[in-house]
Amino acid sequence: MFSQFDSDTIFNSVLIFAWLTFLWETYLSVRQRHVAKTSEKAPEVLKGVMDQETFDKARSYHLDKSSFGLFSSVFHQFESTFILLFGGFPFLWNLGKSILISLNMPQGEIMQSMAFIVLGIIYSTFSSLPWSLYSTFVIEEKHGFNKQTLGFFIKDHLKQLAVVVVISLPVTAALIYIVHVGGDYFFIYAWLFTFTVSLLLVTVYADYIAPLFDKFTPLPEGELRTRIEELALSINFPLKKLFVVEGSKRSSHSNAYFYGFFNNKRIVLFDTLLEDYAPANKEEEKEDKTKAEESNSGDQENDTQRTDDNKTEGAEETDQAKSQEDSAEKKKKKVGCNNEEVLAVLCHELGHWYHSHVLKQLIISQINMFLCFGIFAVLMKEKVLFAAFGFDVQPTMIGLIIIFQFILAPYNEVLSFVLTYMTRKCEFQADAFAAGMGWSDTLRSALIKLNEDNLSFPLSDWLYSAWHFSHPPLLDRLRALHDQPDKKTQ
Repeated sequence: MFSQFDSDTIFNSVLIFAWLTFLWETYLSVRQRHVAKTSEKAPEVLKGVMDQETFDKARSYHLDKSSFGLFSSVFHQFESTFILLFGGFPFLWNLGKSILISLNMPQGEIMQSMAFIVLGIIYSTFSSLPWSLYSTFVIEEKHGFNKQTLGFFIKDHLKQLAVVVVISLPVTAALIYIVHVGGDYFFIYAWLFTFTVSLLLVTVYADYIAPLFDKFTPLPEGELRTRIEELALSINFPLKKLFVVEGSKRSSHSNAYFYGFFNNKRIVLFDTLLEDYAPANKEEEKEDKTKAEESNSGDQENDTQRTDDNKTEGAEETDQAKSQEDSAEKKKKKVGCNNEEVLAVLCHELGHWYHSHVLKQLIISQINMFLCFGIFAVLMKEKVLFAAFGFDVQPTMIGLIIIFQFILAPYNEVLSFVLTYMTRKCEFQADAFAAGMGWSDTLRSALIKLNEDNLSFPLSDWLYSAWHFSHPPLLDRLRALHDQPDKKTQ
């Protein structure tokens, strides 16, 4: 298939497409940034959704992330270009072999491939570390989202590195072995193996891997737990476990999700999602309580000195009324969702299950994986592909990277756009399900509150949104819910 092209033509084509993709992504980012830069006042369309103060905070957060994203994308684009131009892949491949020899370890393609992977993981970890540090301790810290200490951050990254290495090495070794011994139909066996591994990882991730990073505790008995169980029962959702994850140690961003296969579903709620669990609210309540105690103490001291003068009593009543107003204002601005709003958010998530969105996405992803392995089977013997990237040998691991990451790049871009569009449709469908269950108004309230808590900028460029947003913009979701008043499903 590629025999009619020389290695330089293939390499230049890969490089040109990579830069065209980068320029396209940059153009979209600039369009979105222009929307944020020119929107200094909250438009009328946001009336009742976001006040000017919150709009300003969301706009500032969005612009900071946008600037960071542009700088980091430029850096990574030049980095990847230099890696290709100066033979970064052959260098790591040969370095892996040299390390094995120096350590008197067994030789062979599988061992060299695992050494290559470890070196690649170490390089990418250190290469991305400054950007990750800046994002966490400058941008997220500036806007009040970061809750990590430097020690926690380093420990977290070391655990991530260990988990990636422990999982990737045996999987890589097994995959290469299957390719070598699978014969003409190895791509079928390779696909079955990766499919099995993906199902296994989904099964064990939440029970054995996720707890290495965050603390999961069962949601205590009470009104919220009872109503969630009743909601699940009403649509025959096979809920087995209900957890609260202590995500607040890492960030104040909120989330909720469900996982599990067949009749073994679990729901996970971030503590930052729950108004009664959010640490920010607890700190505020503690502060209010301390202030109230200090105020009472001051009142008792003043009682021994004040006279029973009507003017003073009137002043006291005024102060008390003002104090009540301030307290009500603070309560209104609590982060997270109340129980009704949490149930509305969960009803949306259960809508994904009801419409089999996760199953459909799994089927699509596996069809795509099967096709990619089929293409790999056809192209893996093309010596010119390996020569284009500086290899005079044809190792399976390198072939997977060349074909899956570079040769299939145009196909991957188109597929990504299609999947993003499909995911947006699924989100609207899940919202409609929640509306059909009678949660339209409450879900609207929850979406507005979560948007405010996460400082999500509510305005977007249509082209940027179409290309990037897997979830519809807030205003689009609110309009759709407005057109679907609360009604119980039949």
